[in-house]
Amino acid sequence: MSLETLWLLLLGLLLAGYFVLGGYDQGAQMLHPFLGSRDTGAAQDGRDEGAEGRDSGSGEGPANGHGDRNAALDAIAPFFLGNEVWLVAFTGVLFGAFPYLEGTLLSGLYPLIVAILVGLVLGNAAVQLRGRARTARGRRCWDALIVFGGALPALCWGLVLGLLLHGVPRRADGYVRIGTDDVLTPFVLACGVTTALLFAAHGAAFVALRSEPELASRAGEMGTALLRAVGAAGSLALLLTLFGAGASMTNRATSAVLAALFATALVVAWWCLVRGHRVRAFVATCSATLLPVPLVGAGQYPYVLLDTAGGGLTVQQAAADGATLTILTAFGVVVIPVILAYQLWSWWLFRGRTGRRHPRYF
Repeated sequence: MSLETLWLLLLGLLLAGYFVLGGYDQGAQMLHPFLGSRDTGAAQDGRDEGAEGRDSGSGEGPANGHGDRNAALDAIAPFFLGNEVWLVAFTGVLFGAFPYLEGTLLSGLYPLIVAILVGLVLGNAAVQLRGRARTARGRRCWDALIVFGGALPALCWGLVLGLLLHGVPRRADGYVRIGTDDVLTPFVLACGVTTALLFAAHGAAFVALRSEPELASRAGEMGTALLRAVGAAGSLALLLTLFGAGASMTNRATSAVLAALFATALVVAWWCLVRGHRVRAFVATCSATLLPVPLVGAGQYPYVLLDTAGGGLTVQQAAADGATLTILTAFGVVVIPVILAYQLWSWWLFRGRTGRRHPRYF
């Protein structure tokens, strides 16, 4: 195996890892208003106290009481922000090992990349500042930003995947130029909606895995509904591909296998949530969430960037020279195991369901 192929696999691993771990963060953010308070009675008391505060003119409610705790935010709390290490590592590998891909791709996709970063910053800030709101109106504003900060990156990642699968327009100088017409196509929009719904379903499966039985049941019901919606949106993207208006793949057999695995993962996740097998359901949504990455990488190999004219940028053309990759490999042998060890340690440390005895992080 060449160094170029090895680093391409590592690039895909890091992006797939981010989709799995950052995906349930963003999914939980999108769903947190619908899951409500951890304690219905406490929430009702909190609303009564908040109303009394407004009536008395103070306008303050129990911003830090138990009634303000949220199952979705409690579920992701120990892992929040730490999962974005995978995105940082992916960006580092992209810049270091594939500078020509970075220079060609990011220059054309910068509006979507900026939108992803804006969503991440707003969502992260809102999650951490929500608990400091002193009024119900303030909490509602932060809640809206939390949902926005989860939905915008999820949607934009789907749009990026749709553009990569369809092929990007390239100018004579080799650079990518993405216009509004390229984004607002049925296939790209279907990919965007599919990814956003998939991240939401993945978040629901994670909340069901981490929460108390009553809230876990509610999250599971939401997850099953979302998975049906994912199937519908994904079917539209597949139909568009079959009619020649969707994905452009160089390895059709590999792409068909990966698409079948994606559909199977959705069905398994839905069945497991219905049956209450929450660990298996989460494993299945993890599989579905990471599969779009190898679909792009393996389905279009040896290209890392396919254009609408039928050509593209190959792995060898996009990668750095051999000396640079050799130096990077020495760092990668150390850094990647550290990232994996940290993730495994954090998951082991904060394993189990959340509850009232669980510390409040936000």
